[in-house]
Amino acid sequence: MNKFEFMTAERILFERGGLQNLGKLAKPFGKKALVVTGGRGSLVEEIKGLLEAEGISSASFQVLGEPSLLTTKAGLDLARAQGCDFVIACGGGSSLDMGKIIAAMLANEGDVLSYLEVIGEGKTLTQRSVPCIAIPTTAGTGAEVTKNAVISSEEHKVKVSLRSPYMLPELVLLDPLLSTSMPPGVTASTGLDALTQVMEPFVTPLANPVTDAFCREGMRLAARSLRRAFDDGEDLEAREEMLLASLFGGMALANAKLGVVHGFAGVIGGMYGIPHGIVCAGLLPHSIETNVAALLERDPHSPALARYEEVARILKGNPQATVEEGKAWIMDLCDHLAIPKFRTFGMVEADFPEIIEKSQKASSMKGNPIVLTAEELEVMLRKAY
Repeated sequence: MNKFEFMTAERILFERGGLQNLGKLAKPFGKKALVVTGGRGSLVEEIKGLLEAEGISSASFQVLGEPSLLTTKAGLDLARAQGCDFVIACGGGSSLDMGKIIAAMLANEGDVLSYLEVIGEGKTLTQRSVPCIAIPTTAGTGAEVTKNAVISSEEHKVKVSLRSPYMLPELVLLDPLLSTSMPPGVTASTGLDALTQVMEPFVTPLANPVTDAFCREGMRLAARSLRRAFDDGEDLEAREEMLLASLFGGMALANAKLGVVHGFAGVIGGMYGIPHGIVCAGLLPHSIETNVAALLERDPHSPALARYEEVARILKGNPQATVEEGKAWIMDLCDHLAIPKFRTFGMVEADFPEIIEKSQKASSMKGNPIVLTAEELEVMLRKAY
């Protein structure tokens, strides 16, 4: 067995209605919080009220899109001006990532760009982030337990990561009641992101026994619950299981990397603004087909081949299922969830060479079970286009 390491958030609490305990849970972390949230104003007020009840003051910062260099600077300037000594990030992946970035930069000197990979200097964070509480309201990114945060750069037309073990939150609060308000489209895109994130770490060469356990259970949960959560947003059991699948995906990817789907996702999302989960959904079934064909041709003894078979058996709930049947199951799920083609977002074929070139440099590509050629990547892209 290869040497491996596993790390995650310091404390994880899962409870229906658990948000009501936020004030008491936050009390040890500081006297003033920066509350980073998405577009739910009523949730901001509820959180501020829970904090005030325990004598904690707060300032709020709203994230209406994915973190960018400009919005990150605005949030960080606000936190410093208000004297915030810890961060509460509540919302989808964008809010959680923004909260983690601000918490990291409050403790480290310099500009965030200097710490970014690809477009920045890639400097290493030297200080642990100020305390951060992560409260997801969607079930997809697993950002509450990852050691990175994604930032988009309009200038470079790409999404890149700020990455460090110091960015893992001190506390993760999982309250499934917060996810029942997700509309079907968000449920679909975030849920397919969660599914991708328990599949790609399972077939990567960097998988280990701990991440394998999370991936297997995450696939089972997503396979039986995503369609139900999409069809009935008030199905609390399905919401709970998708929240756990998302958590398990975040824990797995933080310790075992991802693959070709996420290698493409940061580039495509940065160029066209396509929701991350839509990109994952569009590419996921074709990634299986492409990887399996490449492995059979160039590395027929790869253990990833048997793992793709296991993926199919888990998704289908059938011990005899084939890889082709697993791929068909995913495509049928994407049809049910009404996942659009990439061309509907303005992607054009003339951009394929640029997309492929940038994607080949993405860090997630390093987790793919085999190095894919530009021609193989183009076939994948065309099928999702």
